[in-house]
Amino acid sequence: MSFQPNPGDELIINGTAYVVGRHPAAPGLAYAQAGRQGIVYQLIAKNGAPHEAKALKVFFPKFRIPAMVYQSEHMETYGDIPGLQVCKRDVLTPERNGSLIAEQPDLLYAVLMPWVHGMTWFDCLTDQRQLEASDSLALARALAGIGSAMEQKGLAHCDLSAPNVMLPFFSEVELPEGTSAVELVDVEQMYSTKMDRPDALLAGSPGYAAHRTVHSGLWSAYADRFAGAIIIGEMLGWSDRVVVDKAWGESYFDQHEMQTPCERYFILRKSLESRWGSKVVELFSRAWDSQDLSSCPTFGEWLVVLNAVTEQEIPVETIETEPAVTETIESAAAGPSSETVSSLATPAPLKAEQAALLNQEVLEQGERGVTDKLFRQARELEQQNKPAAALEVYRSLYHFVEDGSPLHVEVSAAITGLEEQLNPKMPEQPEKSKAWYRSKMFIVTASAAVVLLAAGIPTVSILADQSNQRQIEATKQEEALKAAKAAEEKLAAEQEAAQKSLTEKQRQEAEQQAKQQALAAQKQQEEQKKQQALIAQQVKYEAYLAQKEQNKQAAAKLAKQKAYDQQAKYEKYLALKKEQEARAAKEEAARKAAAEAEKKRKDAIQARNKENVLQLISLYNKAYASQEGGSTTKAKSFAKRFRALYDSNPSYYRSVGEVGYRASSIYNFLGDTNFRLPKI
Repeated sequence: MSFQPNPGDELIINGTAYVVGRHPAAPGLAYAQAGRQGIVYQLIAKNGAPHEAKALKVFFPKFRIPAMVYQSEHMETYGDIPGLQVCKRDVLTPERNGSLIAEQPDLLYAVLMPWVHGMTWFDCLTDQRQLEASDSLALARALAGIGSAMEQKGLAHCDLSAPNVMLPFFSEVELPEGTSAVELVDVEQMYSTKMDRPDALLAGSPGYAAHRTVHSGLWSAYADRFAGAIIIGEMLGWSDRVVVDKAWGESYFDQHEMQTPCERYFILRKSLESRWGSKVVELFSRAWDSQDLSSCPTFGEWLVVLNAVTEQEIPVETIETEPAVTETIESAAAGPSSETVSSLATPAPLKAEQAALLNQEVLEQGERGVTDKLFRQARELEQQNKPAAALEVYRSLYHFVEDGSPLHVEVSAAITGLEEQLNPKMPEQPEKSKAWYRSKMFIVTASAAVVLLAAGIPTVSILADQSNQRQIEATKQEEALKAAKAAEEKLAAEQEAAQKSLTEKQRQEAEQQAKQQALAAQKQQEEQKKQQALIAQQVKYEAYLAQKEQNKQAAAKLAKQKAYDQQAKYEKYLALKKEQEARAAKEEAARKAAAEAEKKRKDAIQARNKENVLQLISLYNKAYASQEGGSTTKAKSFAKRFRALYDSNPSYYRSVGEVGYRASSIYNFLGDTNFRLPKI
């Protein structure tokens, strides 16, 4: 484009005088920002405050569309929506700004609108500037609020991306109260049922366009939903250093990764869940997994969820689990091999200073994330009927749990239950039947019966033979019964005493055996605790060393990348400056040549005008002489030639001497041939 103003150049638009602003980073250059459709220049009113600056958007030839006037008239009503102040715009047209456009043809259908102060979200991404959690939430809420208000009016930006999201929230210029924290720019593609479809449609910006949608162009009421979800996710994730360091570059995601199960997606998803809750993750996942734009969550849904986050729930500092520790835990949960268990069972001893350093690192990092992850994995392994693997994870978890806590009790019970499941006790042998006791009783009973039988037979004989001896035999029988009963009672007492003695002996033996088993189990448990403690310490120390090396490499990579970026920016600035100087020199030479040609043209016109004045005087004198000589026809011929020459530049000839008076006389003569030409 030929319109390339210098800082301080003056432009008068609609009766107001503006000067082109100076770029804050390069005072010798005009303050301008290039976009996909044109270049935006900052204009400062001579009698206005800094926050009242204007933006002049000069479109590339392809986007200079006359319908922009009609479109801007409809956009004017949306300028009161927070975040859409650029809709308050004026379009430069030939009817109202003809003289300015004649001088600068590139300003045809250029747009004058409010200048939005502050950086773009693109600048925040590329600078890898980590945000405070409260700032992240404020920006995400503001963007969700703008999108919700637009959806309620049936509007869509249709090119939502990092360069088109401005952040007055970080403006260094003092802004009026009520200014939105986020503003949208480049609204020429805006969708509305009241506006016509643009002639040239954009297909979305890399890093924010859904690859499952048709890339022929976005222009619908749902066009902003996917890109809006990505930007809100970026804003919320930008308070997490892990997410910031993992960003692709000009956006968090590479365009080739969009809607795929890539590493960056899972990192951002984990960060959103741990810092902002499950509802935020559900909305982000719905957008990521959506098959079309209409199935993405609305901005209203985003706004409801984000407004539900209270100040107490805003994360102040999130302690991340070391990646190496997480990987070790995950591999253990998957079921360790015999070699792995063997190697972990006999870890290398840690030095005292290493253990102290490790404990300090653990205190700094926190253990809650580790315990929660281990407990969930152990439960899942139990449900998958993998008791051995679950037992190993529970034992790893046992070291992290505070003694006496509910989780400690639950973990201890789980370990005991799994150990009993894997190593069941042999059932106790039933007591041997006391057959010899029963046999002895049988003998005693039988003896008593024999005694009774033996006593009964002589008695019957005596009763039959000698009735006088009946009483004596009855007495003997009673004494025999008493003796048998006494013997039976004595035998029962002896049996009861023997039974009690045997029961007591068995009880003592059982108690002794139980004590021995309890001591053995306690000793085994203590040994297992020691082994698990050593394993955990070794794992943590190795994770600490790995993370330390990773952080060192990341810091070196970041420093190198920053150096490369600074060098690239400086080289780009030098190239731009050189190009502008060359262009300025070329334009200066062209201006000088044009001025020289104009001067020559004016000199030629001046010389020709002088010759024409002399010819006019000569023609008048000839007409006068012919009239005086009586030749009216000849005089009229000279008068017509005079009039034709005079009419070629009347404003100039009228100002030279008496030529104007001569012309008036000629006109009178041509109107009436009886008019007498005066002698001049």
